[in-house]
Amino acid sequence: MANNNGTLTNAAGIPIASNEVSKTAGKYGPLLMEDYTLLEKMAHFNRERVPERVVHAVGAGAYGTFTVTDDITHLTKAKLFSEVGQETEVFARFSTVAKSKGGSDIYRDIRGFSVKFYTEDGNWDMVGNDTPIFFMRDPMKFMDFIRSQKEHPESNWRQDEMWWDFWSQVPESLHQVMWLMGDRGAPMGWRHLNGYGSHTFSFINAQEERIWVKFHFKTDQGIKNFTEEQWQKLQGIEPRWATKDLFNAIDEGNYPSWTMYIQTMTEEQAKNFQWNPFDLTKIWPHADYPLQKVGRFELNRNPENFFAEVEQAAFSPGNMVPGISWSPDRMLQARIMSYADAHRYRLGVNYDTIPVNKPHATEANTPYRDGSMRVDGNYGNRRNYHPTEYKYPTADQKAAPPAYGVEGMADRQELDEKDYADQAKMFYQILNDGEKDRLVHNISGSLGKCRDSIKQRQLGLFREVDEHFAERVKTAMSEVEPLKPEPKPASV
Repeated sequence: MANNNGTLTNAAGIPIASNEVSKTAGKYGPLLMEDYTLLEKMAHFNRERVPERVVHAVGAGAYGTFTVTDDITHLTKAKLFSEVGQETEVFARFSTVAKSKGGSDIYRDIRGFSVKFYTEDGNWDMVGNDTPIFFMRDPMKFMDFIRSQKEHPESNWRQDEMWWDFWSQVPESLHQVMWLMGDRGAPMGWRHLNGYGSHTFSFINAQEERIWVKFHFKTDQGIKNFTEEQWQKLQGIEPRWATKDLFNAIDEGNYPSWTMYIQTMTEEQAKNFQWNPFDLTKIWPHADYPLQKVGRFELNRNPENFFAEVEQAAFSPGNMVPGISWSPDRMLQARIMSYADAHRYRLGVNYDTIPVNKPHATEANTPYRDGSMRVDGNYGNRRNYHPTEYKYPTADQKAAPPAYGVEGMADRQELDEKDYADQAKMFYQILNDGEKDRLVHNISGSLGKCRDSIKQRQLGLFREVDEHFAERVKTAMSEVEPLKPEPKPASV
């Protein structure tokens, strides 16, 4: 049996320099493709579960229409925003994160919120969550986070101690943990939650100017959430309550809708922002960067076949149309590769030819050939290489976004700002008394099951938010039955 305390290596036995920090071009720069450790970690993670999604396995979806209501053509040249009143077909999928197929869709968890816009320039996939933040800002930690949310490798059931063990040692998760354990961690179905792009993205306008942007989708049905007792009881009666609620609403003509807003930040503002503007654990305060209305999408058609249209729907942050682009956000840059790679594994290399994933307003004309389940014409007798003197599609330089500068040493540079409690304090301060009571109740019922070392570590983080809050959690945990017996030491 291997020594649990030995040197961490990759599958070739080569020592790994860091299992927590990605390699970037400068401290705030983008990721580097030469970070083989990160690429291998992501690629292996994408293949850990067969055949369901490794995350977001439980979900529902529907078709609809996005309509532009406000002019933002000065900000972006993306054709779907060309004029007020313009309509674009969409397909949206909502999901929970941790549970495997067959699990409940109303338990406490983050919700995936993904919208595929079938634009005339191809598909724009807005792949987000129902929270504007996340648990970490470096993708090297993501795979470990998800494993902490899954089943214990020995007992094969989910254990509260696993996620608190992880969170208590990742201080940057504090803001998202408080959001998750609050009221919005248990939304009342898919129709009553907001959606967010979460990451910082960028718009490119007709003058080839870049501006940083965040996407918000506010539910027109109003925010509604279950209490801890409500969802725990209801999932034993109808574990797919959220899926039924969405399907029945659309079936009855009660079409749910969301209003789209954006926040924008200039490059100069980004340089002077109080926090790292590309840190996924941070929001941009609305008072400083107000919401600007863009449009509205309505879901008005249920899929005819769940497997063909919802289960095989594949979203990727790599699908960006001209006028919308990425940012140096480390988590976003990793997702550009990771999502498409996961689809190739789960659905096959030709996943993008499945009808629900194909563009509607234009025809795909790719350099990709052959592979399993290639059932279209495979581009006939066209040469399958380039350059060639024979006919072959040409690249369009107009689709290229403008350059942005990066600087710094190529190295594993941790985003080690000690500001992880700043916005968690802001979050706690805006809660009313009832919301604070429920937050304490929800946390203590879960954290209270853990061993003392984990409790003390997490309480230390909560004290940085508010001393009284931490003491309330500590007192409430004293009434919770702890885990018995103590977990056995880990072994490999």
